[in-house]
Amino acid sequence: MTISATGKASHIADYKLVSTMRGSFCVLGPLLAKLKKAKVSLPGGCVIGIRPVDLHLKGLKALGTKIEIANGYVTAHARHLRGAHIYLGGMFGSSVLATANILMAATLAKGQTIIESAACEPEIENLTQFLIAMGAKIKGKGSHCLMVTGVKKLRGVSFRIIPDRIEAGTYILMAAATKSSITLRGGCFSHLMVLVDKLNQAGVKVTNENGLIKVKPRKSIKPIGITTHPYPGFPTDLQAQFMAFMSVTQGVSVITDKVYPDRFMHIAELNRMGADIRRDGSNAIVQGIRKLYGAPVMASDLRASAALIVAGLAAKGRTEIHRMYHLERGYEGLDEKLTALGAKVYREEE
Repeated sequence: MTISATGKASHIADYKLVSTMRGSFCVLGPLLAKLKKAKVSLPGGCVIGIRPVDLHLKGLKALGTKIEIANGYVTAHARHLRGAHIYLGGMFGSSVLATANILMAATLAKGQTIIESAACEPEIENLTQFLIAMGAKIKGKGSHCLMVTGVKKLRGVSFRIIPDRIEAGTYILMAAATKSSITLRGGCFSHLMVLVDKLNQAGVKVTNENGLIKVKPRKSIKPIGITTHPYPGFPTDLQAQFMAFMSVTQGVSVITDKVYPDRFMHIAELNRMGADIRRDGSNAIVQGIRKLYGAPVMASDLRASAALIVAGLAAKGRTEIHRMYHLERGYEGLDEKLTALGAKVYREEE
């Protein structure tokens, strides 16, 4: 992808764009830094529980931004962004998107900005490397404390983005649920260590051999509980796919989501396929069964879509998954890749 910033940029990001993908809200920080003003729609995205933007606004206000919220839009003005000491911890830990927004704005702020309780996900570390390559002055990449010394401008750069650890983890869980051996090219093994550890405990051997990730399930698979946490803990974005795997692993497992306690919309759809899953607050109790059965199901969000595909691959018979448009935001060419692995997958227009 080649991006040119030579044209005249609008300071408005309207509802039609921002409502479809929550990450779009991250244009707020760069627009403020570049144009000193921004009008950005409050974000949409997946329905996985309450996801406020308070940490984004808190951080930008600390940098000297005046913010108003009206008619579904955030309007922000800042004649001069100034460095500040900001604590970005929230009720459920660090915020990846808020860290990204504040970090990008701070690169062009005057003076030093210190971001405490910053998210340390690989995606934030990679963004930090990208900004540094563009001329930003940032220390502490990959840690919970980022120190940014503002510069006057950034420059263009050629940069390679890290592989998507959630996409890689989804393929690994598809292999685990179907008791299949596969080889993944292009994934980053070190970003997947918590998943690898849990799967090894369950009886699925996941190894790194000369840059290739190899998945080899054993005959005997046992149930394993997980609790999601910010990185390097178990990712909430793999919770639904892991639940689909546990639903066909005989025995009882408990899945707890500490990041988004309401992220369990997929339970009802998995149960339609014969799974035995009961919700208890922020916990899901999974009684694994021998076999799921194909059924018409509805995708509620991006990762729920992936979980239903995991379940459909492991199920007996035909599974129809509706509202698959959610999936496009996180998986490129998924049907072609699964077909290449031997799955029988095809699309139909609704």
